[in-house]
Amino acid sequence: MLGMKNIDCEIYIKQLISFFENNPGDLMQLIGNVQKEDFYLKLREKSENNVDEGLDHVLSRQQMIDIVLELKIPELFEKPNPKAVVEGYVQKTKWGKIILN
Repeated sequence: MLGMKNIDCEIYIKQLISFFENNPGDLMQLIGNVQKEDFYLKLREKSENNVDEGLDHVLSRQQMIDIVLELKIPELFEKPNPKAVVEGYVQKTKWGKIILN
């Protein structure tokens, strides 16, 4: 059975999808060359995350922009691997490892 938060999110996302399907120019202006299915999926995930965090299920303008940026430029939102960061500053020499900082 769906919880109340899922119903609210589902209704909200269906309304957004309906709006964008009826106004494709607005969708293209917002997402550009991003796949709309990926955009809709991220909208749903963010709406559900908001509810899980005790926030409103309605996404803010900034949250929508962040979703588009995440889809267009995913490396901006990747979490750094601490081991890779440290290894990037370590140079192996014939005398051993040197930390470059």
